[in-house]
Amino acid sequence: MGTQADIAALSFEDALKALEDVVRKLESGEAPLDESIELYARGDALRAHCQARLDSAQARIEAIVTDRDGRAQGTRPFDETAG
Repeated sequence: MGTQADIAALSFEDALKALEDVVRKLESGEAPLDESIELYARGDALRAHCQARLDSAQARIEAIVTDRDGRAQGTRPFDETAG
């Protein structure tokens, strides 16, 4: 079904697609109990991976810094407080 290392190597898009597949299988209700438990665990790992990738991307976003008149002066890291 895939290991943590396999999940860590996935791009955000691939991990999201895999998570959607897991959800679809779980929602169908056709998987036996043991497989459902494994699917749930994989889904949780995929969700955590996607969230980590989103958090990493957000940390790289830069916000536009404006002067008193609202004109752009440059950029600063997204999570840096305004000065």
